[in-house]
Order: sequence, then C-alpha cells, then structure tokens
Amino acid sequence: MADPRDPIVRLDGISKRFGKTTALHELHLSIAPGEFVTFLGPSGCGKSTTLRLLGGFEKTDSGRILLEGKDVTALPPNKRNVNMVFQDYAIFPHMTVAQNMAFGLELKGLDRAAIDRRLNEIMSFLELEPFAGRYASQLSGGQRQRVALARALAPDPALLLLDEPLGALDAKLRGQVQIELKAIQRQTHKTFFFVTHDQDEALTMSDRIVVMNAGRVEQDGTPEELYFRPATRFVAEFIGETNLIDGTVRGIDRDRSEVVMDWRGIELRGQAPAGVPAAGQDVTASLRLERLSFHEGRPDTPNAVRGRIVNRTFLGSRMAVDLQVEDVSGARLRAFTDHDTTSRVGDAPVWIGWDSASLAVLTS
Repeated sequence: MADPRDPIVRLDGISKRFGKTTALHELHLSIAPGEFVTFLGPSGCGKSTTLRLLGGFEKTDSGRILLEGKDVTALPPNKRNVNMVFQDYAIFPHMTVAQNMAFGLELKGLDRAAIDRRLNEIMSFLELEPFAGRYASQLSGGQRQRVALARALAPDPALLLLDEPLGALDAKLRGQVQIELKAIQRQTHKTFFFVTHDQDEALTMSDRIVVMNAGRVEQDGTPEELYFRPATRFVAEFIGETNLIDGTVRGIDRDRSEVVMDWRGIELRGQAPAGVPAAGQDVTASLRLERLSFHEGRPDTPNAVRGRIVNRTFLGSRMAVDLQVEDVSGARLRAFTDHDTTSRVGDAPVWIGWDSASLAVLTS
C-alpha cells in the first residue's frame, strides 16, 4: 500500500526539445496528494509543455514521470489516472451536460447504474442538476467552465490538469470562479496542477507556485514566499509590483542574519532568501509597496529615508504614492497607503520606513 505521505507526482529530470529549442531543462519536481500547485510564467517558459507531458500528450526526451509511484513516462493519456480541463473547455457540442459528464465514465467501462450514481453525486456537488439536459450553446461561460470541471472530476482522477481554464471569462466572473474552483479543490481533496500566466490568479488560488523562466524553475514556494521573499529579480518583477533598489553589499550582520548594503551612500538592511552574497558584491533588493510606512519624524526602523511626494494615483481602496528620495539623485520609491495618510502628509517632506525582513536582497 502506498504511503499517503509519498508524492502523488514525481518528475525526475524531465527534458523536452522542439527542434533546436529546449522547452524544459531537466525538471525535478514532487507534488503532494491534495496540493494545488500552479505553474506560472510568461509564454514559452515551459509551463504548458510540462502539463502536456504529465497528461501524456507529449513524450519526454529524457527523464521519468511517476504517478502514484508508477512510472507512466511511456503510457498514453488513456492509460494514466489523469484528467484535463482545457482552456476552451472542449465540451462536446452535440451532447447534453449529462452526456458530456458520462463520457469518461463510459470509457472506463462502468455500467449504467454506476454511471447514474456518479452523475447524481457530481451534479449535486457542483449544483448542475438544472442544466443536465442543456447543450453547451445554452450555457454561460461560467456554467461551461463548471461542466468542464465536472466532466474531468467524474472519473475520479488522481491528478487534475488545468490549462489556463479561466482565460475566456470576463474579469468579474473570473474572480468568482477562482474562489469556487479553489473551494472545490479543498472539498474534493484532489491534486490540481494549474497552468497560468496571470500572477494574481496564481497568488489567489495556489498552495504552492512554481515560477518558470526559459524552461527552468526560477523559484518554488508558497504565494507568500514568492511575493515577499523572491529569490531572483525575475520573480520579484514578474509577481506583483515592487521597488527595485540597486546597491553594493557592505557586509553581513550575522547576529541579526541581515545583509548590510549601500544604496548610494545610504545604509540599508535586508535579508537574502536565496543565499548570502559576498561583501563588495553588486546586488538588487526588492521592496514591496505595502511594506513602506509614513512618518513625520525619523522612524525607529532598520531602514529609513526622507522623501517628497511627487505623484498620487487613486486606486479605489487605497492610493499609490510616488516619492522622490532625498540624498539619492534620481531615486524614487513607490508605496501603497490609505487616503487619510496621503491627505495628512500633503506636499511636505516625509520619512518612509521599513524593516529588514521586508527588503529581499537578490543575488541574481
């Protein structure tokens, strides 16, 4: 019997080339049962190739794919305990919702009674009973997405692959379906492998995010780790909005586990998520906009600079404020703040502070 702590998916050094282009470079990855893992990255980074290799729609050039401890590298899609939700949903237009959902169960060889039981169960769970007799053309975008998910879940796969399944939805519906999809994943305890290029979507839904760039993993971690403690400049820039501060390492304060860096004559203190840089090394640090605080006098924080507000942008629930930093020619910082803070500050010089844990010192 398999140990429930064992990974449900293991990729052992898989590589894939298309002609002279290498789409994946020896990817190693493990996914735990019940985990919602998102592959995030720009077009051409290798995320969709990984999904297609997992589904059996492409063959690896090297490496192994293990599912539930079994080597499935050479098996076709219908021989893997995996199902997929496509970007365009791929609902059969000549079949009703119920017929679409029954299709995979029929392929598994279930008898009519077993199929009906499973259909009733999954339609009740996803609240699809009113639509059982409808065709795809009679459904809204959100309803089609739910039907595609129900059809993929009906055969009870070990792993569900989702290839940008929310891309066709408008912004408001997309937000609603994100919450619904994550709730379904938690309730079913299914393992989801989700592919997207949308950073907000990845942060909202994932237990874990794997950021891909040019066929390699840039960083693998929780949404909070990737957002607040990016390991590379690529991750810091790709996920959300951040201030990037270029400087030189003065040294390491080992008592506090802090990197001390010079920013054009100003001493800053931060932490290095991807390893401690050497003294004298040129580095870039990432500082998220939410981490800056405003003060009338110099704050009691490890990092503090004085600046003048040069621009305000209304964002509804908050303001984005651009500040010209004193004593650093041409340097600006951007911060998110509430409306009361910016109206109180006015145009007078202000102090901006942040702690060392908020400054992620990057080594690449």
